[in-house]
Amino acid sequence: MGIGGISTWQLIIVALIILMLFGTKRLRSIGGDLGDSIKGFRKAIKDDEKS
Repeated sequence: MGIGGISTWQLIIVALIILMLFGTKRLRSIGGDLGDSIKGFRKAIKDDEKS
């Protein structure tokens, strides 16, 4: 069993379907945007704690 009762093969199949739907360039840009959002959120929390 994998995560939450989902097997490893099922996760691989879902990942392949997502890759086929969105493409690698689109996923890369989504990942970068998500990373920037998380960094901004962490910075805002850090700044708020200092105040």
